[in-house]
Amino acid sequence: MLLEKYKIQELNDASLKTHRQHYEFVAGSISNRDEIIQKLIDFQVAIPSWALGAGGTRFGRFSIGGEPRNLEEKIEDVGLLHALNQSSGAISLHIPWDIPENANSVKALAAQHGLKFDAVNSNTFQDQPDQAQSYKFGSLQHVDKLVRKQAVEHNIEVIKHGIALGSESLTVWLSDGSSFPGQLNFRKSFQYVLEGLKEIYAAMPDNWKMFVEYKAFEPNFYSMSVGDWGQSYLYASKLGPKAYTLVDLGHHLPNANIEQIVSLLLMEGKLGGFHFNDSKYGDDDLTVGSINPYQLFLIFNELVEGMDARGMNHATDLGWMIDASHNIKDPLEDLLQSVEAIMIAYAQALLVDAKELETARQSNDVVKAQEILQQAYRTDVRPLVAEARLKEGGALKPVEVYRQLKTRENLIKERGLKTVATGL
Repeated sequence: MLLEKYKIQELNDASLKTHRQHYEFVAGSISNRDEIIQKLIDFQVAIPSWALGAGGTRFGRFSIGGEPRNLEEKIEDVGLLHALNQSSGAISLHIPWDIPENANSVKALAAQHGLKFDAVNSNTFQDQPDQAQSYKFGSLQHVDKLVRKQAVEHNIEVIKHGIALGSESLTVWLSDGSSFPGQLNFRKSFQYVLEGLKEIYAAMPDNWKMFVEYKAFEPNFYSMSVGDWGQSYLYASKLGPKAYTLVDLGHHLPNANIEQIVSLLLMEGKLGGFHFNDSKYGDDDLTVGSINPYQLFLIFNELVEGMDARGMNHATDLGWMIDASHNIKDPLEDLLQSVEAIMIAYAQALLVDAKELETARQSNDVVKAQEILQQAYRTDVRPLVAEARLKEGGALKPVEVYRQLKTRENLIKERGLKTVATGL
């Protein structure tokens, strides 16, 4: 379904006066507000195709109705999000869950909704009904050469789908690892994975990027073949200039200093992008900013400082993607909340006085450094984010408008109450 702009504008009118008061109050003390708003307008976060249906756990899954039944309906749902927030202008596909039957028609549909195709994602952590070899004991790390060959060929197939859609990057996440000591040889496992990644890397066009994602645990609980940012960085360094580390905020052990990881990868030119989510205990796939918004701000502070130091374009030089799929929320509302949290953290980071912060550092003024960061973090930048949306025709209050338009109810009428999104 398409959201008509005039309906969004009509609902905005009821909030416009209050928004103007809040915006003028906040913007009055920000000299570079126009520059910040333009950066917010330019900044787009890709929505993963697998996050548009109700998620689940190993204990169960609870359908919400109206879930997208195919790739075309997933594109329509991302179009709904983008119409509301004007910051979700890309979709990231997961293959083979979302194989396009006709690339040209899929591209045309995406363009109709103002969407581009971000990174394509391979899947060697599941066995598909028609595959010859099983990934039960790994894919690129497997001791059986036939299994490794199958995993490589799948990734190359994913690249071909991505080329047809206009994507320019491939995300490789491996569930490979071991659950018990002695199960595999660590050195041979690393070498097998590297050999496979080299074949996949060689199949990528020159303008493409490979994002090597890591994860500390799950589904294996003793070791992972790409278990942390150091292993990912090692693979990316050995592969070449088109390979980068992808940081998933949930793929760390508790209390990891993710902002320091981000800073060092940026310094080395090996940070490729992000999978945004939040967590309390592990890889919880919670709404971005719902648990630790201050950490999200600190990460963005390092991103802004590091990207500016390298002369990078905030909007285009890294991959910005959400990777969350929770099981009790309307997934579209969850995604609206996640994008909003990302935009807020980004706007707060843009407020940090980098020169003043560096002066405090050089004089070892710890208190002043903390005050500078927390002053930016405690600034209510929501009116700035809303103003950026408003200028592009989005909703001042995306979740509220989503509900006022009875979007989920209409999706249920259109698609039915008992639907299951592909891949879930």
